[in-house]
Amino acid sequence: MNTRNLHVSGSATAHSRIASPEPSASDDTHALHTKATTLGGWMDNMPAGSLHRFVVWVIGIGLFFDMFEIFLVSSIGTALQGEYGIDRHSTDFKLLLASAFIGMFFGAFFLGSMADRIGRRKAFLFNLIWYSGFSLIGAFSVNAEMLVICRFLTGIGVGAIYPVADSFLSEILPKERRGRMAAWAYTTSYVAVPLVGFLALWLNPLHFGAVAGWRVILVIGGLGAVLVLFVQHKLPESPRWLLAQGRVEEAHAMLRRFAASAGVTVSVISPETTVKRSPMNLGERIALLRRAPYNKRYLMLTIFHLLQGFGYYGFGTLASTAVKSRGFDVTDGTLFIALSFLGYPVGSLLSIPLLNWIERRTLVIGAILSIAIFGLGFAYSNSSALIVVFGVLTTCASNVFSNAYHVYQSEIFPASVRSTAIGSTYSLSRIVSGMLPFVLLPVLNQQGAGAMFGIIAAALIVVAITVRIFGPRTTRRSQDEINPG
Repeated sequence: MNTRNLHVSGSATAHSRIASPEPSASDDTHALHTKATTLGGWMDNMPAGSLHRFVVWVIGIGLFFDMFEIFLVSSIGTALQGEYGIDRHSTDFKLLLASAFIGMFFGAFFLGSMADRIGRRKAFLFNLIWYSGFSLIGAFSVNAEMLVICRFLTGIGVGAIYPVADSFLSEILPKERRGRMAAWAYTTSYVAVPLVGFLALWLNPLHFGAVAGWRVILVIGGLGAVLVLFVQHKLPESPRWLLAQGRVEEAHAMLRRFAASAGVTVSVISPETTVKRSPMNLGERIALLRRAPYNKRYLMLTIFHLLQGFGYYGFGTLASTAVKSRGFDVTDGTLFIALSFLGYPVGSLLSIPLLNWIERRTLVIGAILSIAIFGLGFAYSNSSALIVVFGVLTTCASNVFSNAYHVYQSEIFPASVRSTAIGSTYSLSRIVSGMLPFVLLPVLNQQGAGAMFGIIAAALIVVAITVRIFGPRTTRRSQDEINPG
């Protein structure tokens, strides 16, 4: 690999300038010389290297098991009804659907901000081990009550990992590649959604001796912890987080590690980044989120997460129940949903170029309105073909939306409070998703699928309006531009 030697010089003022490049330097080198004056500037403008790609791959695999867990109970719900003698109208079934989401609320709210205290790397690995372990224990549940408890505990780890992953990716990826590379991590994770659907279709009816097939699916969900054994010593920390903690030397060393993997040598960093800072406590982080422009962004994200779960998790959790309520048998319903879930990775792949072509705020709004339209089409479909078509379109739009908003929400707060802001608001989507079976199942049972998806569509329209009013533009802007002060 040819290393580009970039020597940065500057005065002690906050407006230090960079020495001009040699005439023979490439255009890329000249651009980097011009822009990369601070640690944040280097991280925003350096090329993507092997270490960037390694982090994307690790986070993608970790989130793969996260998505596996989220959609697991919906896919094996019919088998659990037979195993424990519960029906879809009972409180036990609603608790079974809701338990993981309730756990996700506590995980996102209380552990999501953990990454602002102990770092992105440690928080990611901790949560991965947590939810993998309890998923494995859940496979040995002897009754519905034990499974509900295990799903709740699994949900705690699942709920915390997405805020950590969003913050991690946003902080280490160059601004020109941030959307596309983050979308690759999310795309890797969404392969789990159709996989769990087809595994349920195959394994739900089976027994391996005395072991029911749904238990095997839970065991597969517990394999994520194995990933930790291979990556724990290689996974880097976020240089931006280290700098925000006042750990300047470690931040610079980690910056140089990223730069070396991209073929860039950082010899000197502008003096303004070397001011020692103490880590912010919770009160200071809350105070920062109350200041402009972050107060309006935090309000937007609060409303956003209170309502977006109606579309994304409402469909993923209740689609199979909605199909069954239309008179289709269990096998056909499971097949339709497994086919519909193919839209999740397809939509995630589609988001990769869209995140580069379309302003992220606009993409979030367009995608969420598409979910509302296609969801209504799914609800009013009278044939198996239309159910699958609108199911695929709904899930496809869902993951364009999901990838866009995960990238977007991680860009609109500074590193010192990013995980706290995302975790505390993201937790709302989890608790709302946990309540959805209690809110939407009575509507489905009494008024039908059309009324249920009408409520979902109304919630999504409110989300779109909120993002349009309060959301800033972020595409191709540096973190310092988006988050002043």
